[in-house]
Amino acid sequence: MIERYAREEMLEVWSEQSMYQHWLNIEIAVCEAYRHLGKIPRASVARIKERATFKIDRIRELEKQIHHDMLAFLTCVSESVDSEDSRFIHLGLTSSDVKDTALSLMIKEAGGILVRGLDELLQSLKELALEHKGTVCIGRSHGVHAEPTTFGLKMLVFYDDLKRAKKNIIAAVEDNCVGMFSGAVGTFANLDPQIEKITCEHLGLKPALITTQVISRDRHACFMNALAVAASVMERLALEVRHLQRTEVLEVEEPFYRRQKGSSAMPHKRNPWRSENISGLARMVRAYAGASLENIMLWHERDISHSSTERIALPDCTILVDFMVNRLTQILRGLKVYPENMQANLNKFGGVIFSQQVLMRLIHKGLKRESAYEMVQDFAHDAWNKADGNFKQMLMDSADIGDYLTKEEIEACFDPQYHLKNIDYIYDQVLGLGLSSSSSTSILGSGPLL
Repeated sequence: MIERYAREEMLEVWSEQSMYQHWLNIEIAVCEAYRHLGKIPRASVARIKERATFKIDRIRELEKQIHHDMLAFLTCVSESVDSEDSRFIHLGLTSSDVKDTALSLMIKEAGGILVRGLDELLQSLKELALEHKGTVCIGRSHGVHAEPTTFGLKMLVFYDDLKRAKKNIIAAVEDNCVGMFSGAVGTFANLDPQIEKITCEHLGLKPALITTQVISRDRHACFMNALAVAASVMERLALEVRHLQRTEVLEVEEPFYRRQKGSSAMPHKRNPWRSENISGLARMVRAYAGASLENIMLWHERDISHSSTERIALPDCTILVDFMVNRLTQILRGLKVYPENMQANLNKFGGVIFSQQVLMRLIHKGLKRESAYEMVQDFAHDAWNKADGNFKQMLMDSADIGDYLTKEEIEACFDPQYHLKNIDYIYDQVLGLGLSSSSSTSILGSGPLL
């Protein structure tokens, strides 16, 4: 991944140094398992542990001659230990025993970083949800005004979505915490199965129940698709910020810092570029996730069509999601929220968004639903998209409406707090705050009409 979108901690997980170090640690752990079973002299293992090392430049040099990365690595390591001891390194193993087990360890490390980042992002969302629990704004469906909600509830939905995304990643990482030391085609022909058990326990992994020459790639596909889901949830939140920052809406705004510039040509510009960046990166993560599904289909006991994909896709996916999590956290921590603009948007065209409350009151008074709906819709559409459109005033002035509703009853239809009377229940469901045990009516308005 290019440096622009890579954070140091995650980048280190996928570095050459890290990969080869895992390979060496695994080779030594296998030697330890052999020693435990009495099949390698204790002194040889001690010398291997003390002296075995590698040099990346030397590995590269050897690979140009050998055209095999594992053999280049093993040759380099063997050069650092006594020839008598080097014969015990990679004993009975095949390349994938080492590579796939190392990949599991790197996925485990990457997953830990992602989960810690998601915890910070979730905390930022939770704080916004609580701070703006009562900040009334318009809810939209199809991009069009629907009925009142709160900005806190918007954030609470994303909080719950990301909790699931985190849970999926944890489950996928757990499923990838397996190692294999079963030999050329997974038959343990040249390895005692106890070697796998002892080595995996030492590495903090579980032995895969069955393998071919590789660990089955459905595990890796689940992990990458869990990342794609998380990236898509983050993009949905970023998209919400982008829509709400449009000039004609301007209910929220990304942080805009002193001396920051929005355009090389237009000094007034304050663009949601960070959120747009998240949308773009999410597309890449989803594309890589699709490639991971293709990796499941390998020939017979293995081929290496998956290898080149994974060398790119797994590092890139985890690096990008890590970057997105951090960027979105920074956006939310500095997010500017404009309640006064939310109120102005809420009241457009004289409160047409309260049409359902008028409809329900008319039905309660005895009108058939079809008749009441047609009556209310006519007034709402007459007010819609007009500079002087005032739905509420039209209702107040209508003799037909006056036959059924008093002015006080009409006024009561336009209380946004009615829509929020169960907000404590929703917060309780998601956060378990114990809010809904007491009635919210006195805080959030009157009870149901029917």
